[in-house]
Amino acid sequence: MKKTVITVVGKDSVGIIAKTCTYLADNQINILDISQTIVDGFFNMMMIVDVADSKKEFGVMVDELEKLGEDMGCIVKAQREDIFDKMHRL
Repeated sequence: MKKTVITVVGKDSVGIIAKTCTYLADNQINILDISQTIVDGFFNMMMIVDVADSKKEFGVMVDELEKLGEDMGCIVKAQREDIFDKMHRL
């Protein structure tokens, strides 16, 4: 298993979850956990995914998710779990 943390932040609009999940499914990326909230019109989603079966190189996936975010008017970031953990250690 190769866990990755994906975050999506932006103004709420129709299709953000659908477009993000479609990209993941099309690239054989399994969603392990997902949490989303909308606060005062702003959308925030955090996903833990498994990229082990994806044929895409990690850097390509990151770039494509960022482009998808731009197309949706959101910021989409992906980080490997181990890097995310090290960055957020107290």
